[in-house]
Amino acid sequence: MKSITIEGTLRDDLGSKFAKQLRKEGNVPCVIYGGDTPIHFYTDHRNFSKLIYTPAAYTVDFKLGDTTVKAVMQDIQFHPVTDKIEHVDFIQLVAGKEVKLDIPVKLIGNAKGVRNGGKLKNTLRNLKVKATEENLPDSIDLNIENLRIGQSIRVSDIKTEGYSILNAESAVIVSIKTSRNAVDEEDEEVAEAEGEEAATAEAEAEA
Repeated sequence: MKSITIEGTLRDDLGSKFAKQLRKEGNVPCVIYGGDTPIHFYTDHRNFSKLIYTPAAYTVDFKLGDTTVKAVMQDIQFHPVTDKIEHVDFIQLVAGKEVKLDIPVKLIGNAKGVRNGGKLKNTLRNLKVKATEENLPDSIDLNIENLRIGQSIRVSDIKTEGYSILNAESAVIVSIKTSRNAVDEEDEEVAEAEGEEAATAEAEAEA
């Protein structure tokens, strides 16, 4: 999994008054859990632009003084009015210890059902994954090229390697719904086959 580096400053004063002052100065109070003790620190809010405002998943190397701590984002709180980042929780990555992380779903190809006028419905854009650091995937890639109208891909259809998916196995990730402009796929296949046969016959006649 890709990683980014963020510099932060350890916090000595953990009071709400100090946290409020940090936010006024454009900083975000953060905590890293999962180690021997929680690590409280703060960092400039601009350091989260690549981590939060993107569909990609990243691990983070936090440089806190002379120490570097690797972690993944667990929870984030936004201000209800301004939508500014209020607080972020992280889980420390420890060798051999599994963590839970939302991994983006990446759809590959143009579905046959969409080409025939159906509508693609991407119900789950992220999946909750459990794995050790070395087995965390950057994304979960799904080839939808042959997905027809009325068909879907569920969590149970995904083959995992080195990680497990915590979503319900019956949960639908992506599906193709019918629409008014949808073409009957069986009729289209017959037409395609007849067209191929006609083209072959014409080529043979010319030869």
